[in-house]
Amino acid sequence: MTNTVRDQLRGLDFLAGLTDTAVHQLSRLVREVEYDCDSLLFEEGSERHLLALVVSGAVAIEKRQNGRPVRLATLGPGEAVGEGLLLDDSAHGTSARAILQTTAYVLSRPQIEGMLKEAPTLYAALVGRAARAISHRLSAVDATLVGRGRTLGFGGARTRTEHDLLGDRDVPDEALYGVQTLRALENFAITGVPLREFPALIEALAAVKEAAAVANGELGFLALPVADLIVRACGEIRAGRHHEHFLVDMIQGGAGTSTNMNANEVIANRALELSGHVKGDYQHVHPNNHVNLSQSTNDVYPTAVKIALHTVIEDLRHAMKDLAAAFLAKGDEFAPFIKMGRTQLQDAVPMTLGQEFTAFGHTILEDVERLGEAQALIREINMGATAIGTGINAPAGYAEVVRATLSRLTGLTLITAPDLVEATADTGSFVQLSGVLKRCAVKLSKICNDLRLLSSGPRAGFGEINLPPMQPGSSIMPGKVNPVIPEVVNQVCFDIIGGDVTVTMAAEAGQLQLNVFEPVIAYRLLSGIGALTNACVALRERCVTGISANPDRMRQFVEQSIGIVTALVPVLGYEVSTEIARDALASGRGVYELVMERNLLTREQLDQALNPETMTAVKAEGKTPSAPKSPRKHPRPTKR
Repeated sequence: MTNTVRDQLRGLDFLAGLTDTAVHQLSRLVREVEYDCDSLLFEEGSERHLLALVVSGAVAIEKRQNGRPVRLATLGPGEAVGEGLLLDDSAHGTSARAILQTTAYVLSRPQIEGMLKEAPTLYAALVGRAARAISHRLSAVDATLVGRGRTLGFGGARTRTEHDLLGDRDVPDEALYGVQTLRALENFAITGVPLREFPALIEALAAVKEAAAVANGELGFLALPVADLIVRACGEIRAGRHHEHFLVDMIQGGAGTSTNMNANEVIANRALELSGHVKGDYQHVHPNNHVNLSQSTNDVYPTAVKIALHTVIEDLRHAMKDLAAAFLAKGDEFAPFIKMGRTQLQDAVPMTLGQEFTAFGHTILEDVERLGEAQALIREINMGATAIGTGINAPAGYAEVVRATLSRLTGLTLITAPDLVEATADTGSFVQLSGVLKRCAVKLSKICNDLRLLSSGPRAGFGEINLPPMQPGSSIMPGKVNPVIPEVVNQVCFDIIGGDVTVTMAAEAGQLQLNVFEPVIAYRLLSGIGALTNACVALRERCVTGISANPDRMRQFVEQSIGIVTALVPVLGYEVSTEIARDALASGRGVYELVMERNLLTREQLDQALNPETMTAVKAEGKTPSAPKSPRKHPRPTKR
C-alpha cells in the first residue's frame, strides 16, 4: 500500500492518536471507493456490511419518518460512516447517502472479522473510536429533536447557557443553533415542516451570508479572519452539511426573522468549531455582529427565497421537459392509430391518438417557457436594503459587492432593484410565479383527467388506452385497477391551485414598508414546486412511458360514429353526407357500413378520406379529394 494512503489515514479525525503500526495495518486492508452524489452507502433496515472512512465529500445520515427521509446528521472528511459494524450485528437503523461526490476508504465485514483475529489491538482501537463517535452523534441528533415540548434524552443532558433580549436560556450543547432558534421552536409549532425540509432555501441562505461576509471583509468592516471562518462555514452548508440544525417551522411570525437567526446561529457556531472555540462563545464570531453584519431579515430572507425558487423552478422545468418528451414519444408511437376526437364529450371528427398525445407534450412545453419568464423576474434582489430599503447600517458600495459575489456563488445573473424601498415592500414577483405555477397545475390536471377518461372501463368505458397497472384498486372488488398515478397528480395540482389563493392573500395583506407574510408565501411556493416536480417524475416514470393503445377499439368507435361524416363532406358533398348521417341515426348502423353499401367509397378510400394527416395535407395544398366514379343511386336527368 502506498505512503499516500497511510498519510491520508493519519489525517482523518476518526483515527487521531492511532499508532503508526496500526495505521500501516489499516492501510493494507482498506480499499478506496467513489460514491456518486445521491448514491446510498447503506439503507435503513439492511444488514451491516461496511465501515467507510470519509476522505472527501459529504454523507447524510437519514431516517424515514412518515414515509419521508429526515436528515439526522451530516458527516464530512475525517469522519466514519457505518462504524456500528464494529459493535454489533444489528440491522442499520438509518440510511447513509452521499450528498456530494464522495471518496472513502472502506472496510468490509469479512475484513473486520479477520482483523479481530489477526490484529486485535487495531480492532480494539477502532471499537473505542466507534463508541465515542456514536455517542457524540446521538447527542447531536438529540439536539436536533429538541422543541415542541421535547427535552434532551438519550444523548445526555449537557447544555450551554445563551443570552438574548428576553434573558438566559439553556441550549443543547451539541446544537449548532442558539437561543433565538430555541425560542422559535417553542413559539412556532405550526406545520411540523421545518426549514431542513427545503435544502435549496438553506443553501441559498448560506450563499447570501457568504456573500455578505465577503463584501464586509473587502470593504474593511469585518476582520478577514472572521470573514474567512464565516465563508468556510457557509461553504459546508452550501455543500449539504449541517442542514439538520435548521429547525424553525416554515410558517412563523416575524417576517422570517427566526429563519434568518437560525442561519446566523448555525453559521456562527460552526465557525467557532472551525476556529477551535466552543459553541456559544460569541465574542469570537457573533450571530448578529458578524454573520448578520450589514443585513436585515428584510433583505436576506426574500433574496434567499428568490434564489431557492430559481433553483427548484429549474428542477421543475427539467421534470416537465422530460414529461413532455415522454408524451411526444408516445405521439410518434401512436401516430398510426385513428380515433374519434370529441368536443363537449360528444363525437366530433377523426384524429389520431398520436395527435392527442403530441398535443399533451406541446402544451407542457409551453409552460416550461412561462416558468423561464417567471425565473427572470425573481433574479432582481434587494440586498443592501436592510430594514426598509433605506440601506441603514450598510456601508457605501456594499450592495454592489454583495450582488456581484452572490452572482458568482450562485451562477445567476442577479440585479439589484433600482428602488430598494419599493423592492422591500413588493411581492409581485411571487404573485406572478404563483400564477404561472397555477397555470402549470391546471393544464397538467386537465391532461390527467383526459388520461383517466381515455382509459376508463376497461370494458364499460372509453377503453382507448391502457394505463400501466400500479397496484390493486379495491379492498372489495377483485381485479379492479385504478388510475392511481393520474389521481395523485390531480391532487397535487388541486393543492397548488389552492396555494395560489394563499400567496395572493398574503401578498395583498402586506402593509407599509414590509410584507410580514413572506414565510407562508415561501412555504406555499417551495412546497408546491417540489410536489409538482415529483408529480411530473411519477407521471412520466410510472404512467406515461407504460401507456399502450387499443387501436381496434378506437377503430370500432370511428366506424360506428356519425361524426365522421364531417370529414366526408369534401368528398361526397354536404347533401349526400347529411343523408348518410340521417340514415345512420335512424337505423343505428355505422357510417362506414352505409357508405360502402351504397358503393360511394371503398374501405381504402374511406380510410384515406378520414386520415387526419391526409385531410391536413389536402387542406394545406388547397385541394379537395374527389370521390371515385361510381354509379349514382339517384342519377341526374339528362339535359335536353
